[in-house]
Amino acid sequence: MKPFLLLATRADEDVAAAEHAAVLRYGGLAEGDLVRVRLERGPLPAVDLDAFSGIVVGGSPFCTSDPAEEKGPTQVRVEHELAGLLDRVVEQDVPFLGACYGVGTLGVHQGGVVDRTHGEPIGAVDVTLTDAGRADPLLDGLPDTFQAFVGHKEALSVPPPHAVVLARSATCPVQAFRVRENCYATQFHPELDLDGIVQRVAAYRDDGYFPAAEHERVLADLRRSRVEVAHRVLRNFVERYRR
Repeated sequence: MKPFLLLATRADEDVAAAEHAAVLRYGGLAEGDLVRVRLERGPLPAVDLDAFSGIVVGGSPFCTSDPAEEKGPTQVRVEHELAGLLDRVVEQDVPFLGACYGVGTLGVHQGGVVDRTHGEPIGAVDVTLTDAGRADPLLDGLPDTFQAFVGHKEALSVPPPHAVVLARSATCPVQAFRVRENCYATQFHPELDLDGIVQRVAAYRDDGYFPAAEHERVLADLRRSRVEVAHRVLRNFVERYRR
């Protein structure tokens, strides 16, 4: 099998390692089936798209909608490199799944509007499939409504004009979308389980994803959540596109 490519941007070593392990676990992948590139460490190497079964973009501390003057050189470089890669990915309709940060990168690349209107604090939300989502193979086997973990400051307020919206929540109108046949992004995290989200709460406690004073309440709410169904998205992506 050709491996999948994971593009990561998390500088926190523990969180980065946990994200990698979660994509392996819930994608049903062996270690050798996933090549990880940490973009926050250095430039994106040349990518032979034909060498991979598909591409996964993990979450990120970067926000696409940050004012240009507030973006550091690493974020500017990463955004430029991802945009160049997406030029090729979308043109060739290469299998692509962007989790959270993927909404910003793929959404903006394809002409959508990403801003702070529909940010959601760290927690579990009820995600509801649209009619198109119920018919899409990426979401095969998921119920009409399921819980998933979120935590994002920005979101699509206007989807790309040619995008197919696959899922939404009460507080975020685009929880998943597709462009062409094989390029997807989810606002929720299909790779996150309880241990993973608790780790991120600790790592990003002071980064504005939730009021720091509500730390214990956030953890208590997370522990009452059941998000196992959402992992099916990652497994579906791998099963559909492995080659």
